Amino acid sequence: MLSTETITHAARDLPVAISGELQKFFVSREALVAPIGPHYEAVADLLAKFVLRGGKRVRPVFAWLGWVGSGGNPESPEAPSVLTACASLELIQACALVHDDIIDNSDTRRGHPTVHVEFAAHHANSAWNGDADRFGVAAGIITGDLAFAWADDMFHGAGLPRESHLRAFPVWSAMRTEVLGGQLLDIVVEASDDGSLESAEKINRYKTAAYTVERPLHLGAAIAGANDELISAFRTYGECIGIAFQLRDDLLGVFGDPELTGKPSGDDLIEGKRTELLAHALKRADAQRPQDAQFLRKAIGTDLSAHDIDTIRSLLVDLGAVDAVEQRISTLTDRGLAALENSTATDSAKQQLHQMALTVTRRAF
Repeated sequence: MLSTETITHAARDLPVAISGELQKFFVSREALVAPIGPHYEAVADLLAKFVLRGGKRVRPVFAWLGWVGSGGNPESPEAPSVLTACASLELIQACALVHDDIIDNSDTRRGHPTVHVEFAAHHANSAWNGDADRFGVAAGIITGDLAFAWADDMFHGAGLPRESHLRAFPVWSAMRTEVLGGQLLDIVVEASDDGSLESAEKINRYKTAAYTVERPLHLGAAIAGANDELISAFRTYGECIGIAFQLRDDLLGVFGDPELTGKPSGDDLIEGKRTELLAHALKRADAQRPQDAQFLRKAIGTDLSAHDIDTIRSLLVDLGAVDAVEQRISTLTDRGLAALENSTATDSAKQQLHQMALTVTRRAF
């Protein structure tokens, strides 16, 4: 069990404690995986490495702050169980990332080969039968599924008090459903060439905001037994800051430094992501510069050259799309912080959530 001293650290120190919980969980699964054989052990090992070698533990930290902000006592006997339950969110994130990389055909994540690419390389190096890339995708899907299953195991096995678990379970269930729905919306919008702002906003709400900030806060508050008023304030903050988080990610996906983001700059353009950034550009180009709108629609989602990417970047700036997204990030951040400030959350949680909001919406990676 983690010491009380570790658990009571400020939010900036929580990632270490969360990583420790994840490490313990992976060790606890070894006896279950081993009888199935070395190939399944390899999947479990790669999942553990993927989860433990990177990530800012944003979701578990928000969940913990939802609990503390609703009166949860870090020195209480239930605190270790709460920390474990919060840490399980990182496995939902792992599932989303592994599957997202397959859907987007991404080669790197956090400066390392993506999971499906690692499995494809293993297939090729082993001189196995069949297509290496197809094997990599299949093994990657299974790895993501395992993360999703283990998230459930970790959450339900955290040892929360019965009443806390009963309050939290509907939130946990809704979050898992929403993130999958958001992922489906994302691929449907891309396939149907839907470049509308309405669709981009809906994807940001359900694919990112709901399971990144809004539901984690809600989960922590539910564990603590928060009242409806505080939960509503947390959810408003979470929706606003979560969407702003994604909008910053959209900007970094086009303009970010690969050395910081761990992914090639411009990948979102090549993958054809229908972001709010692109939606703003298309809306303005349709009204004012139809030739640019036609170029953007034809170019997005193709094998773009470095010159093409630079051209699109310039268009996004010239059309005012970048400024529009920056303004929306600012508006959402202000709205979320106002909901937090007017809430009955504890002062220490307000302070830490205020700083978290600024960190995730102004980050460079």
